[in-house]
Amino acid sequence: MKVALIGATGFVGTQVLKELISRGHQTTAIARHIDNIDSDSDLVTPKSANVLNASEVADAVAGHDAVVSTYNPGWTNPNIYAEYLEGAQAIQAGVKASGVKRFLVVGGAGSLEVAPGLQLIDTPDFPEEYKPGAGASREYHKILLTENDLDWTFLSPAIEMHQGTSGVRKGTYRTALENPVFDENGRSIISSEDLAVAIVDEIERPQFIKKRFTASY
Repeated sequence: MKVALIGATGFVGTQVLKELISRGHQTTAIARHIDNIDSDSDLVTPKSANVLNASEVADAVAGHDAVVSTYNPGWTNPNIYAEYLEGAQAIQAGVKASGVKRFLVVGGAGSLEVAPGLQLIDTPDFPEEYKPGAGASREYHKILLTENDLDWTFLSPAIEMHQGTSGVRKGTYRTALENPVFDENGRSIISSEDLAVAIVDEIERPQFIKKRFTASY
């Protein structure tokens, strides 16, 4: 396949890029600063684009079989709420304008339901510093639910996600739709490497078209 990856230098994006390469997919790695793209593979074409500009996004992703967006303006960004929503909607508009139908967005876990009618972000112990970004992701998920033209998927990671967690890349995970998946220790956790496995699996063999899903051990 030919895949456009937005956010190829980020925490999740770097792992998705490695996973796409390992499976032989031609990948356009899109980032604002292409010098930070960590690959010298012949399968990778670096491309610079400003994700806040829908026309630049459209030009960058045109002609691909699928677009994966791991866009995040940065958890320490004081304007993360506004910039996330602006960027996410510009990316969506750009993908639509490009004519590419398949669109997978990596969002956040904050909007997962931990009890009937109670989302994770609204629980008392949810860290204050993550609320702006998680809140923006929740709002964008609502926007994406109204998208009828794209074959979109919204992926919420496990509540805990780290690089190198539990053996780095196990190649296995479990999925659910609106609720977190917990392991035998009561933790919802996955490595960024295995989240990348779930992302590329969904691109290769779609199961969640016009749906949200979550992946965890």
